[in-house]
Amino acid sequence: MDEIKGVTFPIPKKYMSRFFEENKTVFIKPATVFKEIKPGLKLVFYQSHEDTGFVGEAAIKRIVMLDDPLKFFGMFGNSIFLTKQEVKEYLEEQKKWQGIRVRKGETKKKKWMALELENIKQYQEPMKPKRFVPVGGQYIRE
Repeated sequence: MDEIKGVTFPIPKKYMSRFFEENKTVFIKPATVFKEIKPGLKLVFYQSHEDTGFVGEAAIKRIVMLDDPLKFFGMFGNSIFLTKQEVKEYLEEQKKWQGIRVRKGETKKKKWMALELENIKQYQEPMKPKRFVPVGGQYIRE
């Protein structure tokens, strides 16, 4: 098994410029691929929805796990790439889906993770991945 060098998650194109042009330095999402992530590894930005591909990278400075993603705003403020309103809307959408899962007996509160980033750089051209990048993300081993 190759050593893990980083992690990648799909981020819709409409949010990507926030990292490169608006200097946002905190990526938050429900915790999916996270058990092997540690400071010093890379987060490679995978742009989804249009003009897909790897479009940049950053070093992971710090990782914070919480049950309530809105608490990240108290810790990181305006550095988060999503607005508080966008996170609230996402949570509302998830509650609707959770209601469907509850009826099927699958209740489970998800943890959220925040990756505080440094040394963010954008690539000149998007690079196509060798394999499909799933919604939950994946480790990068090369």
